[in-house]
Amino acid sequence: MQNLLEQLKTTLQTDERFIIDGKLAKNKIIELSLAIDESLMGLLLENEAIKRHFFKEVKGILIFDKIEFQRFVSNKQFLPDSYTAFKNKIGLTANGDYLTESKEVVLVWPYKDCVLEGGQTKEEQKRKEIFWNQTLASDEIDRLLAPKVLTNFKKYDRNGEHSVDNISLNDNLIIKGNNLLALHSLKKQYAGKVKLIYIDPPYNTGSDSFGYNDSFNHSTWLTFMKNRLEIARQLLRDDGVIFINIDDKEYSYLKILCDEIFCRENFLNIISVKTSDPSGHKTVNPSPYSQTEYILLYAKNKLFYKYDIHYVQSEYDSGYNQIILNYDEDFTKWEITGLFDFLAKENGYKDTRDANKQLGKQVFQSIVAEYAIKNKNKIFQPTAIADDAAKEIVLIREESKSFSGKVFRVFRNKEDIFIRDGRQIYFYSNKIREINGSLVPSKPLTNLWTDIPYNGISNEGGVKLKNGKKPEKLLRRILEISTQENDIVLDFFAGSGTSGAVAHKMKRRYILIEQMDYIHNLPEARVKKVIQGEQGGISKSVNWQGGGSFIYCELTQHNAKVIDKIELANTTEQLIAIWHEIENTDFISYQIKPELINANIHEFESLSIEEQKQFLCAVLDKNQLYVNYSEIDDADYQISAEDKKLNKKFYGEV
Repeated sequence: MQNLLEQLKTTLQTDERFIIDGKLAKNKIIELSLAIDESLMGLLLENEAIKRHFFKEVKGILIFDKIEFQRFVSNKQFLPDSYTAFKNKIGLTANGDYLTESKEVVLVWPYKDCVLEGGQTKEEQKRKEIFWNQTLASDEIDRLLAPKVLTNFKKYDRNGEHSVDNISLNDNLIIKGNNLLALHSLKKQYAGKVKLIYIDPPYNTGSDSFGYNDSFNHSTWLTFMKNRLEIARQLLRDDGVIFINIDDKEYSYLKILCDEIFCRENFLNIISVKTSDPSGHKTVNPSPYSQTEYILLYAKNKLFYKYDIHYVQSEYDSGYNQIILNYDEDFTKWEITGLFDFLAKENGYKDTRDANKQLGKQVFQSIVAEYAIKNKNKIFQPTAIADDAAKEIVLIREESKSFSGKVFRVFRNKEDIFIRDGRQIYFYSNKIREINGSLVPSKPLTNLWTDIPYNGISNEGGVKLKNGKKPEKLLRRILEISTQENDIVLDFFAGSGTSGAVAHKMKRRYILIEQMDYIHNLPEARVKKVIQGEQGGISKSVNWQGGGSFIYCELTQHNAKVIDKIELANTTEQLIAIWHEIENTDFISYQIKPELINANIHEFESLSIEEQKQFLCAVLDKNQLYVNYSEIDDADYQISAEDKKLNKKFYGEV
């Protein structure tokens, strides 16, 4: 983009009409471009790069894209005024340019078959998997982000695989393909419809189990995330939210990026998640971050976001230490005694001290905790009554102080209040709630989550993954606090498929996107097991019995097929043969001159196999990785009549 900016500035400076007080006048340039000024058109056509970017040929006629030209010239990187230059000094930069103004796109695609490290077998645990990426400037992006043709539609339900005859917003989707391009393909139908986005992106740590490219530099990783978060935001409902799982390495920078994309005013919280306990070898050099991950939480629009208090399980609170022996009788006759001594005697001990000595303090405490839940309406703790409470409550509070042991009652619409010795009788039942199918003491959920175990989940969901998998309980909590049944959940780093599995069990609609081949062995296989009634994870707590369906489909490959060939090649001879297959096709970037490569083929041969593969991937035109929907009727792509019909339904045209 920077090269095109400089070329355009240099070209425009040759026309005196655009120079005012020695500087280019942005408004004058835009005014004459919208008027299709003949002299300006001639000036722009003289530069090949400018011509290629702002003009399109239609049946032999060049058409000027004045909208794109106006957008480009209006960009704050082009002729920034002093205020803009000052304002933009605050924000993330990449290679000297502000990230929010960057129009670069970072693409990634798999190299080799990208089976997960430590994934399926002992042999595969030692494989080094690689993710290539390439950064494209705005003047290299032509049709890259246009909607793509979908193919290979399959529907799965309890009876197995079926052909697809219809597709609608009510269907669950699993899409294979580059997630950036898939997100842009969802835009037409799903913009403003997604309630929750949960993503667990590559952490850029060098140890990610999914084999994402560990050579991402800092700015490339941020641009990679920016590209995807910008389109993801457009898919959210006005009351939608996004949860982004991240660790400490990129967390602070991602927070700044999200403040810019979602607006700082829409920031909701940072959730700290305890992922393990320091034990064994981890205690030798303990790190304060090694047992923690973070979840960034943003609203699409905070004004529309609604949060209800949620609760988590807590321990028994020993402050609830009084019991009403005859609770069912008239409150004026209640007999109240200490809970601990009462239970000690009920179990054959003299008092609390004797029970603790004979049983052990922990055992006796567990007896108390279990009894308290079963008798929650009889057990209470005396609590202070604030001076700013309702007037009638304060009056009775003062009166009760003169009648030791006497219980007073304040009649209320929802729940009556009982007062004794100037303090409220606060029943244990107020702390008891059903969580994960059991009645337990509870406390309000905060942004510190320490109660979700990460150990023992490598086989959860019936698919094996040693590292990187998230617990179903984590996703259940996220879905509970942000969605209702039938809301749409989107995860465009599907990974092991936890989000899809949990959304399915909780009767949410979902869209999963994954470009790597393990989509079949992990998220796709996992959701199939869920449909068949798989009983791991949260299944029992939500009474999951199986059922439902999803539709699988793929972005239709164009020159992405060449990448597949490159991945499978094992020798230089095979790679040279692939080069000769593609050198005379439209697969190659316009910037590449095949004759120069052929003239220096000996240099190509001197590279390692991995470098040769990386080079061939780099010369491909990334605008043609997949088939654009606008070209679905082009006979060269051989799109079937059935796929054409389903694509039209997917894009809402029938």
